[in-house]
Amino acid sequence: MSTMDYDKARELMVEQQVRPWDVLDPRVLEVMATLPREAFIAPAHRNLAYSDLALPLGHGEFAMKPVIEGRALQGIAFEPGDDVLVIGTGSGYLTACAGRLAREVISLERHADLADAARAALAEQAVGNAQVIHADALTWTTDRRFSAILVTGAVDTIPQRFVDWLQPGGRMFIVRGRSPAMEAVLVRNDVNGVRIQSLFETDLPYLVGAAPAPTFQF
Repeated sequence: MSTMDYDKARELMVEQQVRPWDVLDPRVLEVMATLPREAFIAPAHRNLAYSDLALPLGHGEFAMKPVIEGRALQGIAFEPGDDVLVIGTGSGYLTACAGRLAREVISLERHADLADAARAALAEQAVGNAQVIHADALTWTTDRRFSAILVTGAVDTIPQRFVDWLQPGGRMFIVRGRSPAMEAVLVRNDVNGVRIQSLFETDLPYLVGAAPAPTFQF
């Protein structure tokens, strides 16, 4: 059985998937080219860590495709001084990327086992400025405000509580709408109110509790 060449696979992911999808920010490309994504993927799926697939994490959760992760990181344009909130830790990979690009990261995960696995992977990769909290973002409370928020699951409508966690001038990457035609947007907490910029179309699983209310058919 041949051992997979993860370094080569990582290079091909960046050059053949991420960059052709208009991810051109050098800092994002650098972090995706150097951070071992396979370290955040369960052993059963590790050989698919660099494929153009959403990989199952358990509990019906999925890790985003690398191209969407790249577009999300580029869209939010992390600054070295940013305090970041990640909603939906999942594999922990995006939390690790944010940790390499920003000052501090708080990451919320509603499943304890996924939170534990992400903590272990972050420690293994020496990402010391990211903290994973076992919590549901739709009920979690904090007085903190963040300069950047990255939401890894879709919402039908953007929860006001997420907007309230943004500092003045802060921005949030989030995917909203109805499957299959969802929209990734950048929400900015500007002086004159909230401004929303469309980034690209995609389709993601909903955050638990953020899906559309069922409509009854008669």
